[in-house]
Amino acid sequence: MTVATRTHPVIFIHGLFLHSNAWQPWIDLFAEHGYAATAPGWPGDSDTVEATRANPDALNNVGIDAICHHYADLIGDSNPKPIIVGHSFGGLIAQELLANDYAAAAVAIDPAQIKGAKSLPFAELKTGLPVLKNPANKKRTVTLTPKQFRFSFGNTLDDDESQSLYDQWSIPGPGRPLFEDATANFSRKSPAALDTAHVRGPLLLTSGSVDNTVPLKVTKEVFGLYASGPSVTEFHEFEGRGHSLTIDHGWRDVADVALAWLDEKGL
Repeated sequence: MTVATRTHPVIFIHGLFLHSNAWQPWIDLFAEHGYAATAPGWPGDSDTVEATRANPDALNNVGIDAICHHYADLIGDSNPKPIIVGHSFGGLIAQELLANDYAAAAVAIDPAQIKGAKSLPFAELKTGLPVLKNPANKKRTVTLTPKQFRFSFGNTLDDDESQSLYDQWSIPGPGRPLFEDATANFSRKSPAALDTAHVRGPLLLTSGSVDNTVPLKVTKEVFGLYASGPSVTEFHEFEGRGHSLTIDHGWRDVADVALAWLDEKGL
C-alpha cells in the first residue's frame, strides 16, 4: 500500500547524554507513515556515538541558546515548517522553536522544565547532582556512569537492558544546560524562559509516570503554565515509564501516541 507523503517534515531532537542516532527507529517508523524525518545532533556532537565520546570537549560550554540557534539556523525559513519531536532537553528546545515560530507543531517527551515551573522533586535533584555538584562542570562536559544512567534513565528497566542502552547510546553531555535550567527561576533573562501565551501551533507534552529525570509532577506543572494560552496544548501520561521511554523496548508505544496525535491534528 502506498503511503501519502506528509506535508511537514519532522525533526527529532535528543536530550542530554544520548546521541541523535538513537532516533533511527523513529525515523524509519515515521517514514513508513509518509514523513521525511531527520535527527540532527547538537552543536558539538559528532556523527557517531564513538566519535562523540572520543571528542567530548567539542560540547564544552554549549548551552540552551546555542542549541536553539543551531536548530533555528538549520530550519531557516523552511516552508512548510517542520514538526519538532524532542526528548528531555530536546523537548525544551522543541517548545522554544515552536514558541518562536520555527515549527508547525511540537511533541515534547519528558521535557526539561521551562522557567516558571517550580517543582523540584528529590529524584530530579538526584539526577542532576553528578553535574551540578561541581560548578566547574558548567563549562565542560560530563559523562554519566552506568549506575547514574540506571537511576536517571533506566529505573524501570532490568540491569541488562539499562546497561545495553548505556553502551549503545550514552554520550558526554555539556553541563551548561543543566545549570541554566536549575537557576531559571532566579534569572531575569533565562534561556529556559518562553512565552506560554504565544499564538503558535499545537503542542503535545508527555511524561512517564515514574521518570526520575523529569518527574511527572514537573511536566504537569509546565502543562498548567500553558492553560490560559490561546493555542492547543495537550498532555499524555505513559504509565510506568521512565526517562528511557524513547529508546527502550517500549519505544514504539510512545512513537504511536505521537503519530496518532499528529494525525488527529491533520499534520
